[in-house]
Amino acid sequence: MGTLKIVLTIVDVILAIAIIILFLVQEGNDQGMGVVAGGSSESYYGKAKGRTLDEQLKRWTVICAVLFAIVSVVLYLAVAKAW
Repeated sequence: MGTLKIVLTIVDVILAIAIIILFLVQEGNDQGMGVVAGGSSESYYGKAKGRTLDEQLKRWTVICAVLFAIVSVVLYLAVAKAW
């Protein structure tokens, strides 16, 4: 197994573990009946939504998921094409 395949496999496993950890650390998004009753989103939390820890965790989860998909495809091509 070549060096490229070993490095891609290690990066793929690290990204998979990071996605799992980031997903488990996030809080639930249960708003209950507030969604049906038209809960107000103009609070401080609504205005500063992009700066909260939960939003940063969501952003990093998406980034890791995209990187995981790209590395997985490159790893598949490396194995299939025998780079």
